[in-house]
Amino acid sequence: MSFTGKLAASAATSTTRFTTGLSRAAVKANAAASVAPTVKSKQSTSCGKSTAYTAGSSTTNFTTSPSVFKQQRFMSGFAAGPGTEKIPSFADYTKERSGDSSRAFTYFMLGASGAVLTSAAQSSVHGFLTNMAASADVLAMAKTEVDLSTIPVGKTVTIKWRGKPVFIKHRTQEEIDDANSVNLKSLPDPQDDASRVQMPEWLVVVGICTHLGCVPTTDSGDYGGWYCPCHGSHYDVSGRIRKGPAPLNMEIPEYEIDGDKMTVG
Repeated sequence: MSFTGKLAASAATSTTRFTTGLSRAAVKANAAASVAPTVKSKQSTSCGKSTAYTAGSSTTNFTTSPSVFKQQRFMSGFAAGPGTEKIPSFADYTKERSGDSSRAFTYFMLGASGAVLTSAAQSSVHGFLTNMAASADVLAMAKTEVDLSTIPVGKTVTIKWRGKPVFIKHRTQEEIDDANSVNLKSLPDPQDDASRVQMPEWLVVVGICTHLGCVPTTDSGDYGGWYCPCHGSHYDVSGRIRKGPAPLNMEIPEYEIDGDKMTVG
């Protein structure tokens, strides 16, 4: 049989085996030995073709051995072929630890991350609120104190509160009676006088017209209160709109009266 026929026969009858006991270095050494050159003194018997090189009195023949070829494969965790159910194994690359220790580490990381995020959120909110808070000069202007004993009956004084003019009117008894005698149904913004004052003789209103923000003049107009010359709005002695384009009564600020001292704001 020729070398080609033997090679085909050996390939047809070859089997696939998995080598577990040999290392890769040993397999490579066996493969190299199967094709190693043979040195003979005079001649050698070869199957198939051989090439001879003569050097001096010795002859070196390189012979291809007709040994049976067998495929070398190593066992692994990867799938070996169609239909197999083997899956890759990464056991050699993982740390040996129990399930309890892994779970504890996971809980620890989650707790630590939550604490860090909570602290960061608290710091951000605190910084935002601190920047948005009123400064010291604004807080100082938030309240204004007035000595009521310096305001005679029938007079009106103007003070500045939070950048706005505030009218403080010491009303006479006639003015109080006139404010209470008004028919509420005739008012554009119905409101009785008692709900606009803490003490009948003291009226406190923000001195800004509710139409376009102008400052009305004191003790003027058709009703003896305030008059806005910009567009002709008339207010009575209770700061209520009686005639003109203004839609609402004059605003009442927050204030407290303690004896002769009034605190606005």
